Amino acid sequence: MKKLRVYIDTSVFGGVFDDEFEEHTLPLFEKFSKGDFTILFSTITRKELENAPSKVREFVSLLNSRNIEPINETLEAVSLSTEYLKENVVGKTSYLDCLHIALATINKADLLLSWNFKHIVNIKRIYGYNSVNIKNGYQQLEIRSPREFNDYEN
Repeated sequence: MKKLRVYIDTSVFGGVFDDEFEEHTLPLFEKFSKGDFTILFSTITRKELENAPSKVREFVSLLNSRNIEPINETLEAVSLSTEYLKENVVGKTSYLDCLHIALATINKADLLLSWNFKHIVNIKRIYGYNSVNIKNGYQQLEIRSPREFNDYEN
């Protein structure tokens, strides 16, 4: 069976230390540490984590780099992000959320995980992102919360 390539946005790393989300975030990273999947780790996530609390940054620095695939921001991702905004999937202030979606899409992630229910893990938004993806010749992107990922894997 193919090893999943999972794009994890910044909110999931913060979920490790959040009372509401740690119950489903910690098992996710336990599976990662066992090598059950590869994390697609973007330059955007890295930049956003620079402003995270020190305990989150320290946690990220301890992740096993053998199971991390770094991905870079590209002009193609910027262009796709702009398309999401043009199609009003989200408002202009959500550009970085769009960039996460675009990077996961372009890099053919099997799944994107996020705790951002307003701009990412939201059925209306998912439909919008995927409509733009299909319109522009990309595949649909599975977007879920870590809770759904853990339920699926069990």
